[in-house]
Amino acid sequence: LRSTLVLSDVSLAPAEQLWCSFRNQAVKLRMTKTGLGCKAPMTVHQMFLETVEHYGDLPALASKKEGQWVTLTWREYFQQCRLAAKSFLKLGLERYHGVGILGFNSPEWFISDIGCILAGGFAAGIYTTNSPEACQYVADNCEANVLVVENHKQLLKILQIKDKLPHLKAIVQYKDELQQKLPNLYTWAEFMKLGEEVSDEQLNAVVDSQRANQCCTLIYTSGTTGNPKGVMLSHDNITWTSNAAGIMPDLKHGEEVVVSYLPLSHVAAQVNDMWIAMRFAAVTYFAEPDALKGSLGTTLKEVRPTSFLGVPRVWEKMQEKMKAIGNLFNLLHHVWHSSLFVVDSSENLLPWGFMLANNLVFKKVHWAMGLDRCRNCLTGAAPITRETLEYFMSLRLPLYELYGMSESTGPHTISWENNFKIMSCGKVVNGCQTKLDKPDEDGNGEICFWGRHVFMGYLNEPEKTEEALDQEGWLHSGDLGKHDKDNFLFITGRIKELIITAGGENIPPVPIEDAVKAETAIISNAMLLGDKLKFLSMMLTLKCVVDDNGDPTDDLTPEALAFCQQRGVMATKASEIIASEEPAIYKAIQEGIERVNAKANSNAQRVQKWVILDRDFSISGGELGDFMKNAFPTVLKEFPHMLSTCWLFFLHSAVQLISIGLRLGDCGGQVI
Repeated sequence: LRSTLVLSDVSLAPAEQLWCSFRNQAVKLRMTKTGLGCKAPMTVHQMFLETVEHYGDLPALASKKEGQWVTLTWREYFQQCRLAAKSFLKLGLERYHGVGILGFNSPEWFISDIGCILAGGFAAGIYTTNSPEACQYVADNCEANVLVVENHKQLLKILQIKDKLPHLKAIVQYKDELQQKLPNLYTWAEFMKLGEEVSDEQLNAVVDSQRANQCCTLIYTSGTTGNPKGVMLSHDNITWTSNAAGIMPDLKHGEEVVVSYLPLSHVAAQVNDMWIAMRFAAVTYFAEPDALKGSLGTTLKEVRPTSFLGVPRVWEKMQEKMKAIGNLFNLLHHVWHSSLFVVDSSENLLPWGFMLANNLVFKKVHWAMGLDRCRNCLTGAAPITRETLEYFMSLRLPLYELYGMSESTGPHTISWENNFKIMSCGKVVNGCQTKLDKPDEDGNGEICFWGRHVFMGYLNEPEKTEEALDQEGWLHSGDLGKHDKDNFLFITGRIKELIITAGGENIPPVPIEDAVKAETAIISNAMLLGDKLKFLSMMLTLKCVVDDNGDPTDDLTPEALAFCQQRGVMATKASEIIASEEPAIYKAIQEGIERVNAKANSNAQRVQKWVILDRDFSISGGELGDFMKNAFPTVLKEFPHMLSTCWLFFLHSAVQLISIGLRLGDCGGQVI
């Protein structure tokens, strides 16, 4: 293999169409004549080998063992993946059959995924929160020959359903000792030894037979109705997207550091933590399983990533912790409102005194969060509020929004340093195209994707594949959006969820949902209902603490607790408020909705009834869409008249900033 592939090196499998739905088929690539779209296709193995050739001795993976970080170099990582591939072949993994992976992020997760691909199978992540029945569906749909589980808890799910999986040949448990010995059940150490019996020639024959336009991995989309669909991603989808998405923010080969903690069964985490990291030889540090219960803050302080992807709830938790540090929030938020330079990346007007404030406070804030060298603070996978974006802007930590789908191999639009606007999800990935289908008079149309990141199709579901892709091969997102004069994309609604009332009025739900959340601080998510009905109603959820898997618990967040206490309510759980229909809380919510209704354009757009659900929405639960799928933006207004006076505020606040900065430095880094 040459260190850099060119088109003359490439051999693609024969293909007549841009999409397919069956496991052994290939697709035509959406190649362009110039730019990134004409880059030579490569397989996952070729991308991996290229990184090893250039950066083989640099660290690739790091995980905690007995309190100490243990690393694998890129060369060791590659060797481990090859050994795992041999072990899968020994266990009887057949070409185009699946390996399901059920567990928290770890080197074994990565090695299982890539080893499966090298052995000619389909890697398929399974959410750790899945029920046995949901695990059965995924394993059966991808005809999994092997299931890799983290521990006994996950093993028990598989043991309940294994007799219903005719293709299953073996189970591997990658953590803890086995509590019982069973046929075809292996520890990780036993599994890896199996590969020693398989020759390099046998594995190489399988690797060499793979083509960039064939499927190598499956992402199962979590939907609110029906079974999840298996999104077929080709080698080229992964390798091309990883390169294109990393070039835009100018990632540095061999220098980047990321923290892996979000579910790898979701496209956002997998592309960020595994594939982009591979393409740019980044080192991936694995967080502890209780990351979202509090240990993530400690991990960030130790690792100090150069790039960090957080779902909105993670950023909100950081925000809540920071607000608890005295007057810091009020002071810095006032700084934000007093200066134009944070409003729009196209302006770089720093008021007098800013550098003083930056050195005294902002740098200490960044250090306390473990983000002092983070150039890309990313948010995606669910909607984020304007309040949270503004808050982090006030800390000089702009959050760069991403937008895409599982069906677009993750990102379709990206924001990055000096190329972002608040509440916009960025600009289209170089080499890809956006079409706004059937735009209205304001320029709002359905967002459609084109490019080499567009998926192959849904496994075994040709009809649903053709629903997602039109005859020209454009992927239809179901989201409404518009571009501004600088080609930044703004999501303005969800076309599939446009509410048409019984009276025939078309109502976009997002602005109303957004307004209700903004009016009532205890509300986490809101979903408007009213299609073909006489009036609008709304389902609400309360802000609750999330567990190790990122799923909501019954415990109210600190912000929600404060909301309750301000109204004389001592409840600590959502169920307590719901069970008694706590009058003070229900009254506050009703008043918030009335304030929203007062601004409605018509009676049809007023919310008449509402109910609080017993748990918050989550990604794994299927209520939140893929990679900012349900995002909603509002264009930020600028305040140019503030610029001439903001330097006075910086000068007046310098002494206060010193004391707050010093106090923040003593907080121990517990900001999550």
